[in-house]
Amino acid sequence: MDLKNLKIAFYTLGCKVNIYETGVMENDVVSLGAELVPFTEKADVYVVNTCSVTNMADRKSRQILHRAKKENPEAVIVAAGCYSETGGEEALSQTGADLVIGNELKKSFASVLASYLEKGTVPVNPEIGKVQGYGTETLRTLPVRTRADVKVQDGCNQFCTYCVIPYARGRIRSKALPEAVEEIRVLAGTGVQEIVLTGIHLSSYGKDLVGTETSLLDLIKAVHEIPEVKRIRLGSLEPRIVTEDFAQALASLPKLCPHFHLSLQSGSATVLKRMNRHYTPAEYAEGVALLRRYFKHPAITTDVIAGFPGETEEEFRETLSFAEQIGFYEMHVFQYSRRKGTVADRMKDQVLEPVKKLRSEALIALRERMSEAFEQSLEGETVEVLTEEKAEEKGFLSGYTKEYVRVLVPNAVGENRIVRGVLRRENGKNRLEVTDGEAEHL
Repeated sequence: MDLKNLKIAFYTLGCKVNIYETGVMENDVVSLGAELVPFTEKADVYVVNTCSVTNMADRKSRQILHRAKKENPEAVIVAAGCYSETGGEEALSQTGADLVIGNELKKSFASVLASYLEKGTVPVNPEIGKVQGYGTETLRTLPVRTRADVKVQDGCNQFCTYCVIPYARGRIRSKALPEAVEEIRVLAGTGVQEIVLTGIHLSSYGKDLVGTETSLLDLIKAVHEIPEVKRIRLGSLEPRIVTEDFAQALASLPKLCPHFHLSLQSGSATVLKRMNRHYTPAEYAEGVALLRRYFKHPAITTDVIAGFPGETEEEFRETLSFAEQIGFYEMHVFQYSRRKGTVADRMKDQVLEPVKKLRSEALIALRERMSEAFEQSLEGETVEVLTEEKAEEKGFLSGYTKEYVRVLVPNAVGENRIVRGVLRRENGKNRLEVTDGEAEHL
């Protein structure tokens, strides 16, 4: 089985998990002789790794699939991922897709594609809700070595009333700790400086590993022991995972980036209950307080939904007030999107679109003020920056602090380097102040 002389183009929509899975698929087809080409060029196969978290994501997935068909009408068009699970064969056939690959079949994508090209075999996607065990999936190389999103967990058992993802990703499944650590060790050996641990519901890592007492904290500690790993960043966490023991343990790990994405969704207790989120605003605030007790300047980021069914003006004001009280660094704002098959889709008192828009705009305006305040709080602090790429600003590279604040660094430092300096702000931009012509390399 080989894919020699085949030109394949990938397009990824959605989350860090999708980014990781595209990387795995790319590694696998290249190992069989295929050539990767940009999505804007003529290819023999176009693969769209789709997203279905909102109606807009569904629409974008369809648009990209149509675009691929126009790019080369003779090419094989592959729809992979979450929209392949939720959109249905009929909906996807209207996009021109020749192959529909669900999330589980991504792990064997190269062989599935080869079988289709050689024999015309159309794969049967397993019922995602019945899939058990993590399976085999390994990322070996990356085109850019600075940072690697590494998927260690899949699936979700939460069933929030607005969310379609459990139906697209199935139940929780964790990668065995030794396998995850070895994958990360190999990636770090290629020059990757920062590892981002990610999953569909990362906080549940290890809960399905029968016969072990493995937790997310165990995994973080094991990765911390890999000498080549310089930084560890965490993906989205459930607020309930932040206990005093958890925060204290993380604070003892110097490679751990003090950047915590704690999903909020609403600052109103009544809305959280309707969402089937298992915490209150007070419990959320307690977790944030613990992180701020053990870390000097932790960046707290979050997601918020505007206009959830039944959200009153008073409930929205509670969310606005709570977000301001917390003082987030970043707040990803989404207007509520009805998803067929979810409980919230059947709820009464759906909020009108113009109201959602106004509430979203108010949250975004607050986000901008909070982001500016957080970055100003770092003015004059000594920070560590991982340089990534040339910036638009002449003579500078762009990089990120451990808090994930973008900083400009002089070109002389070089790409993919961790350097230390003093953060200075000038005209709303962050710059690393270099002493004696060169920042301290770590």
